[in-house]
Amino acid sequence: MPVITFTSDYGLVDHRVPAVKGKILSLKEDAKIVDISHEIQAYNLLQTAYIVRNAYSFFPEGTVHIISVDSFYTKDRKCILYKADGHYFIAADNGVLSLIFYDIKPEAVYEITFNNRFDDEVKFTSTDIFAPVAVHLQKGGLPEVIGRKFKSPKQLSFPRPVFSENEKMIIGEIMYIDNFGNMVSNISKKLFEKHSVGFNGFILKFRNLALTKIYNQYTDFITDWKLEHEYHGKSAAIFNDAGLLELTIYKGNKDNGAKTLFGMKVGESIYIEFY
Repeated sequence: MPVITFTSDYGLVDHRVPAVKGKILSLKEDAKIVDISHEIQAYNLLQTAYIVRNAYSFFPEGTVHIISVDSFYTKDRKCILYKADGHYFIAADNGVLSLIFYDIKPEAVYEITFNNRFDDEVKFTSTDIFAPVAVHLQKGGLPEVIGRKFKSPKQLSFPRPVFSENEKMIIGEIMYIDNFGNMVSNISKKLFEKHSVGFNGFILKFRNLALTKIYNQYTDFITDWKLEHEYHGKSAAIFNDAGLLELTIYKGNKDNGAKTLFGMKVGESIYIEFY
């Protein structure tokens, strides 16, 4: 049986998360529901895209993903369904799916239409639209039954790093801060390796700081594990499990990690200068 995942900016205090799960279970008692995250910052589509993009591929093909971020209902905004990479994704037409799949063309996009009769009342998008659609798909129902092909979903621009030939420099930016205070950039390992060919070395610059080494694991810079405790609080740059350049403080957290100690924010620039 396909899984239904649930991602939202609802938090875990209010009634919204259990209400959606209850709706799903009322439609299919044996539905399997997995939470991805409900701690998304309110309306933060870039954060949503990073989390869902790096989680969904670990689920089996056919999984149905509900994305309830910036999803409150309005008749002026459609609800849409992406079929992409063997999975289904349900969201408001707010551009979040274009951020998740900025480099993958969806197999099909549908406008969800089963609830758009003049007498249909939508009080809460996730229970009244997303949950029934997810259950329909989990049961093996065709997307054409609940929607129609849609050619113009909203598109948002994913922040892309650039390479300056004149300055011999990759220019990127911080796009995500995780629960440990680590700062994830949009510079990929693939891009770094492509442009590092032919150079002797590089300097990674951000704010008024600089690093000259990028590791492949959080622990690669520890040379003596008997003295591991002495590395606590040390700064490093790594390519994380998503293949993106990340600034980290070893064993830091959201209160004393890279975000706090480096004083940087999402959107700030980061540079790799080759020589």
